[in-house]
This record gives sequence, C-alpha cells and structure tokens, in this order.
Amino acid sequence: MDRVDVVRGGKTLLNKISLAIHAGERWALLGANGAGKSTLLGLCGALAHPTRGTVDILGKRLGRVDIRELRESIGHVNPRHPLHSALTTEEVVLTGATGTVELMSRWQPSDHERARADQLIGLLGMGSKSRELWTTLSQGERGRVLIARALLPNPRLLLLDEPSTGLDVAAREQLLDTLDLVHAAQPDLASILVTHHLEELPTTTTHAALLRQGSLESEGSVNEVLTTELVSQCFDYPLEVARNNDRWTAKAIRQSSATG
Repeated sequence: MDRVDVVRGGKTLLNKISLAIHAGERWALLGANGAGKSTLLGLCGALAHPTRGTVDILGKRLGRVDIRELRESIGHVNPRHPLHSALTTEEVVLTGATGTVELMSRWQPSDHERARADQLIGLLGMGSKSRELWTTLSQGERGRVLIARALLPNPRLLLLDEPSTGLDVAAREQLLDTLDLVHAAQPDLASILVTHHLEELPTTTTHAALLRQGSLESEGSVNEVLTTELVSQCFDYPLEVARNNDRWTAKAIRQSSATG
C-alpha cells in the first residue's frame, strides 16, 4: 500500500496508509473498534478499492487486474461466515476451491481438490467430523474449518478477521495452536490477523501494525511495535504490555491515589 486513503460517505476511514508485507511474514493488525482494521483488510483481500493511492497484491495492482482471479491466491477467514445451507465440514472446505459460500450448481471437485480437503481437515484436527453438518459444529470447530477452507487453494496470502470472535478460552487456545501449526507447515505463507486483543496473537507472529482513527500509528517488528508506550498511545489508555513464552498480554496501569 502506498499513501492509501479510503473515503466513504464523506468520512475518511483510512488516511495515508503505506505498508509493505512480504512472503513468510505473519502480521498482527491491532487497534480500537472503528480504527479501520476491517477496511484495511478488505483492501488486502481485493474486496474493495482505495479512494486514493495504490494497492499492489501479489504483484497485481488493484484497478488493473481481474479481482476474481486475484482472490484465488488469497485465503480469507471470516468467523461470521454467512452460510445458510446444510453443508458438511468437507463441503464447506471444498467451497474454498470456488471462493464461494455455497457449493456452485453442477460443480464437482477434482480428485486433487478432495484429497487436499481431506489433508487439511486432518491437519486441523477435524478428521472425525468430516461428514458432520456445519450447523452442528461448535464455534471453535467452525473456525478451524474456515482456516482449512481458506488454505484449500494453496494461497500465498492468508487474511484472518478477528478469528477468535465468540470463542471460549479453550477454543481460542486451540485455534491459536492451529495457526502456529499452519505457519510451521507453510513457512512462505504471508498472513494478516486482525484483532484488538493482544492475548489473541499466535506465538508465530513476526510483525505488527497499530491503527488509530484510520491512521497507521506504528508498524514493524512485533517486538518493536507491541510496547507499553505505543499500545497505550494507540488505544488512548494507559496499558502495561508484557510478553511471556511468546504470548502477549495487556492490562491497565492503575494509578495509585494519594492519601491524606
């Protein structure tokens, strides 16, 4: 992204964003609600175009490329997946081959696509639920299925929009372990994970960017960006940031009151 602005309805959602993400880098995109995280992720996923500035994804510039073809190289995980049909786990994963929510009419997966789906379902610990209906899965299980779906076309870029939404602690930890497993298995895969909770970052996170009111406050190595000073500034609140065993936490800095 080079000096990207996004304006909708007269409101500036992103302001002069310049950001470069390379193969094998695992980025965390953090900021308060309304900071512009999902808008920025939509640009990365070729789901929207900038008002001003340029966006180049996998060597292709938005506005000069068939975005349907470009999206085939991008895996997108949205926990609010709008599926309404009674599809099985395997069928949901196979929709990743067509980039659609539902199975396409008269479309049949190839033997290679079926084998790839089975491999990913097993890798993400869902082998025993391959034939179970999506509607019967827990929120955590659905999250793992959606990651398998996103990985089916062997994308070069993986986008995760608040993947821990609605998960309890155990399911969240299982999801983060899954993401670490994916990165270990595919070291050249670039990823961007959107969240506003430091506790939801995988241990394999390498870089971070902080968004505040549509502007990029800081970006770079995760150790340089996720500091007490920068995170507090981003969220407009005094926070103490700590890292332990490659996991991050943030808690409020409580001011001691003076006594008479």
